[in-house]
Amino acid sequence: MRTLKAGALYFVLVFGTGFVLGTIRTLWIVPRLGTRMAELMEAPFMLAVTILAARWIVRRLAIPSVTSTRLGMGLVALGLMLVAEFGLVLWLRGLSIKEYLATRDPVSGTVYYLMLGVFAVMPLLVARR
Repeated sequence: MRTLKAGALYFVLVFGTGFVLGTIRTLWIVPRLGTRMAELMEAPFMLAVTILAARWIVRRLAIPSVTSTRLGMGLVALGLMLVAEFGLVLWLRGLSIKEYLATRDPVSGTVYYLMLGVFAVMPLLVARR
């Protein structure tokens, strides 16, 4: 149960931050610099949020250093992220999954997919002091 709670909290923190940054990116940065540059500029911030959120939750909820538990936390969060991405975000944009994937920039889209993988394994990677 602690793993589910940790995964849900991890998702909420990272998705919430991403939603705010995505709004800023879409409204102010994309019109000036383009989608690719805006998304690439956002990636380091999201990586930092991912690291900080994973570290804080692992410590705060005393998640054991067991691989299955930590990876479970990340996979729960990833599952929620994909549901939110393909549900809420696509609904807001009025796109199908096929249209969404077809419109992704090849460079920033690849970085995004790699970031999803990093997001999933980050609870396993953060050290516990």
